[in-house]
Amino acid sequence: MQDKNFDKLASKFSKNIYGTPKGEIRAQILWRDLTQVLSQFNGKKLRILDAGGGFGFISQKLAKLGHEIVLCDISQEMLKLAQQQIDDSEHKLSIHLVHKPIQELSSAEFGQFDLILCHAVAEWLVDAESSLENLTHMLKQDGLFSLMFYNKEAMRFHNLVSGNFDYVAAGLKVKKKIGLTPTHPLYIEQVRGWVDKWQMEVICQSGVRVINDYLKTHQPPNFEFSKLLAMELEYSQREPYISLGRYVHFVLQSKH
Repeated sequence: MQDKNFDKLASKFSKNIYGTPKGEIRAQILWRDLTQVLSQFNGKKLRILDAGGGFGFISQKLAKLGHEIVLCDISQEMLKLAQQQIDDSEHKLSIHLVHKPIQELSSAEFGQFDLILCHAVAEWLVDAESSLENLTHMLKQDGLFSLMFYNKEAMRFHNLVSGNFDYVAAGLKVKKKIGLTPTHPLYIEQVRGWVDKWQMEVICQSGVRVINDYLKTHQPPNFEFSKLLAMELEYSQREPYISLGRYVHFVLQSKH
């Protein structure tokens, strides 16, 4: 088995992930969380690694604030998209593009980082645990690890409320994988177990899309996306909603 490469889906991926209402929710939750935790650096310009960052949506926002980014992805097509957007930016962005699997990243080659982003990558990896652990070794002592992963429990619940009982009974295994459906979704407790092993702690946690994916087909006449977004932001950091998020976002820091 191989890790997923989005070369053939780069254009579709970029449109489906951030060019939609659900993408806007994802972007707003991530940005809210990162803004909260990065305040501890008191405006210092940071070295940031975006591991499996695709075209660097969040990276570009951080680079506009003056941070120095290393953006790594296995997909050459994704990096081409990133380069086009960097070239077209009105700001001078300090983003170094690296074409390689994230498992091949090392401090020996790239140094240590204040912040590592790994968003919606783990669920595509054959061996997520060791791949993510390798990234933690590239953090500075007070560094932060922003990890967002596809939540298997939410995947199960969504299928239960959709009446897909045979699929749930089959252990959420499907014969033909759909292009953007993750191949290795993760349980929250599974990831928490890894975090403990790494001697790290969760300093910020959010569910991403805790409401959107469960909305009924027919909405009331006064339904507005802005109200949905406000509710997503409000409930994303409360249980039981965190655990129902289609994705879960953890920000980790070393226990020291």
